[in-house]
Amino acid sequence: MATQMPPNLVANLQNVLVGRKGKGDEEQGEEKDPNPITSGGGGEEEDSRPIVLLTNAGGISSPGLTFLAEALLRSGLCNLHVCAPDSDKSMSGHSVTVRETLSVSSTDMNGATAFEVSGTPVDCVSLALSGALFSWSRPALVVSGINRGSSCGHHIPYLGAVAGAREAFMCGVPSISISMSWRKDESKESDFKDAVDVCLPLLLAAIRDIEKGTFPKTCFLNIEIPSSPTTSKGFKVTKQSLCMPALSWQAVSANRNPSAGQYMSMHQSLGVQLAQLGRDASAAGAARRVTKKNVEIESVATSGKPVSQQVVKKNFRLEFLEKEREALDEDLDFKALENGFIAVTPLHFNVQLEPEIQASASEWLVSALKGGEEAS
Repeated sequence: MATQMPPNLVANLQNVLVGRKGKGDEEQGEEKDPNPITSGGGGEEEDSRPIVLLTNAGGISSPGLTFLAEALLRSGLCNLHVCAPDSDKSMSGHSVTVRETLSVSSTDMNGATAFEVSGTPVDCVSLALSGALFSWSRPALVVSGINRGSSCGHHIPYLGAVAGAREAFMCGVPSISISMSWRKDESKESDFKDAVDVCLPLLLAAIRDIEKGTFPKTCFLNIEIPSSPTTSKGFKVTKQSLCMPALSWQAVSANRNPSAGQYMSMHQSLGVQLAQLGRDASAAGAARRVTKKNVEIESVATSGKPVSQQVVKKNFRLEFLEKEREALDEDLDFKALENGFIAVTPLHFNVQLEPEIQASASEWLVSALKGGEEAS
């Protein structure tokens, strides 16, 4: 009679066989990425500080994000991670990238774990919260900023800056979007440093209050800082106005190449310029080939005779223009900015809760500012 093996030995052998089978199937299956991206190495001590995810719409190299990241790192109060677009996506709205592969690259940001993504701010936040990129899937706070330009009223639906914070809020993560008003020929990049100085105490208060459970849960906050941050009169809880930018479509000559002329950034390298010109030349050549091929379309008129129709091709460029705004309500976002305040606007989805949300955010803001004064 055969000798029966101990049950625990049988179980161990089965596990080994299953492991070998899985390994063999993996080798025969889809090819793995030879250069996987990981957010941390093995053997690192676990960081108990609250995780803050920083993103923006202007791109990972924009000064607003850089200065804010440096300030949060200096504070030492959070474990900072950055996931931001690799280029300007300011007007991307709440768009996501589908049916295309996103490229993600690690980048150095003074000690923070940082990645640049070939997608929109919503892509960046969604990817970060998915658990596929970082070892975590739920930070304590998501901050989008500091972004350049107005985020008042009906500018908001167009803005990738606000959309990044909205995506986090939709996923149940506390979030704040921050923008600074920008005046052409007056504002300068160093103004972002001043903007960081005035909003950093509020962000640090938010991190502390999220841990205590006293940060507003029914909304996310949209903060807009005046173009002269150092002369602001302080924070004011505001309501989203109905002001809307004028969308101005300008016809552009087919012979005009905006990307190679005045729209080409002065800071781009010669190599990037040449690459851009090469892409433009290829696109222009392709357009010419398509035009030549499809210049005439045969259709049949009521008389039964073929009719030749010429394909019309035009080029347009969209510009956002500010409208003149009139308002009697001093609590509207743009009115508070005009009066020199930093506008803090609670944003949400249920309009029926507005009075309750407004009161909750106002109560927290007073408490946070009072706590900051006592701490200093």
